[in-house]
This record gives sequence, C-alpha cells and structure tokens, in this order.
Amino acid sequence: MDGNKKRARNPRGEGQRLRRDIVRAAADLLDESGNEQAVTLRAIARKIDITPPSIYMHFPDRHSILLAVLQEAFAALEERLRSAREQAGPAPVAQLKAVCVAYIEFGARWPQRYRAMFKGVWDHAEALKAPGVADDAAMIGNDAFDILVSTVSACSEAEGSTSTDSFEDATALWVALHGLAELRPRAPLFPWPPHLLDTLIDRLVLHD
Repeated sequence: MDGNKKRARNPRGEGQRLRRDIVRAAADLLDESGNEQAVTLRAIARKIDITPPSIYMHFPDRHSILLAVLQEAFAALEERLRSAREQAGPAPVAQLKAVCVAYIEFGARWPQRYRAMFKGVWDHAEALKAPGVADDAAMIGNDAFDILVSTVSACSEAEGSTSTDSFEDATALWVALHGLAELRPRAPLFPWPPHLLDTLIDRLVLHD
C-alpha cells in the first residue's frame, strides 16, 4: 500500500459506507488474530487506508467498534438460526435439531469471532466506561437466544417434549451447545460420539 495515498472521501450521504468498512475491517482483524486487542484504531485505519481520526466521525473509541462487530455477529447468528428453523419444515423437534446444528456450524465457521462473542469483551471495566456501551451490551444476543427458547417451547406445545420450563431447558441446551462449539475444535483427537448433539437435545429438552 502506498503510504502517500489516502482513501477517497465518500461522497455526500455515503458516510454509512465508511462506518460499515470500519466494522468489517475490525471483524477481519479479529478473525485473523483471534485477539480483540489486535483491533486498534491504527490497525483498522491501515486496513482500509484512512487516517485514524476519520474513525472518530463514526465511533468514539475502539470499544464501540468492537461492540458493533459483536452486534453484527449476533445478528448473523440469529439469521442463521431463524433460516435453519424455517427450512426444517413444520415439525418442532426437527426445527430444534436444525437450530442446534446451525448454532454449532456458526461457531465452526467463525471460531475467533464466536469466542469474542461470548468472551465478555464488551463488559470488562474499561469498556463499561464508554458512553452507551453498557446499555447496548446488556441486550446483545437476546434475539438469537429467543429463537432457541421459542423453538423449545414449540416442542413442548406439540407434545414433543415433557419440558415444563422452556426458558430453563433452552438455557441448559445453550450451555451444552456452547461447550460443544468450544471444546470440539480444541480437542480434535477426542473420540467425539457421532450422535452427541442428538443425545444432548433428547436429554436436556425432550427428556427421552
């Protein structure tokens, strides 16, 4: 990259494009490094060929950028889960299994971003001092989790489950899914049972 060249200024009304570029560059840095500390204003600026001060027109600090990355990641997860449920057909149990498979596949496709989503990068002491970050972070991921809860609830209503507390069972299932998404890539030599996901669903939700 020629250090004397700067990114062309966005035409009037296209400031949102630069904002999207900043978030995309931060997400790429996170994916490449696996460490949110690598997501700095200077690194972002170099990646999209702008000056660091240009970032302040859209974000007050790096914590706000990281939060935007995580918000987009959770939105992508929500869309994957919703799409999997819709494509699974009308049977609630089939929908639940499709949602769980989609969750695991998301973690496998974006391992570094997935870890950042649940690492608590948005709620450590320094980040909470950033204006607006704490309030936005408190709601992050709720929509994706609601898909899991509503799908578990549908299984119960269709008598595909003996669950009496959909929220608790969905929480237990999420904990299990998260553990599987984290552990399986880190322990490839472990003899993972081929039908482990079905076993988790059966025992935690369907109570077979």
